[in-house]
Amino acid sequence: MSNFRNRPNGTYIFDADWSELYVLTKHWKSDLLFFKDDLRFLDHLISKYFIWLSKKDNIDQVKEIEKKLIETELSCSKLINRVQMHLKHLAELIENPFKYDSHKFRTEHQILEDDLTKFVKAFRKNRKEVFKITEHVINTEELSIQLDK
Repeated sequence: MSNFRNRPNGTYIFDADWSELYVLTKHWKSDLLFFKDDLRFLDHLISKYFIWLSKKDNIDQVKEIEKKLIETELSCSKLINRVQMHLKHLAELIENPFKYDSHKFRTEHQILEDDLTKFVKAFRKNRKEVFKITEHVINTEELSIQLDK
């Protein structure tokens, strides 16, 4: 489960043709746009329950995960920009194979894929934390409300 690569291991990046790398990169962009929407949903979920918080411990936990979500959203936006630039470089290579160094491009592709893998791991971890904290907050705040009655 620690390997989220979208390609076979080995020398795939250096052996694949441009169209295969283009399709793979378009998938990355699509996935990142989905993650960006999902991050907006998670942020909305936290905001929705934050107004009902009364316990300091819960407020601190929610603030911490909110900070992590902001960092993840920023990381996602940066990756989207990098993927877009990568697609531009790929289009230039397809149009004119001598315009951009193909070995350099393939190395950038590999680095971008590694960064995307790290992002997906962080995203999934944050998502789990949001649901865990949301569940905890709902249960503890609900119990607190019932005890106050």
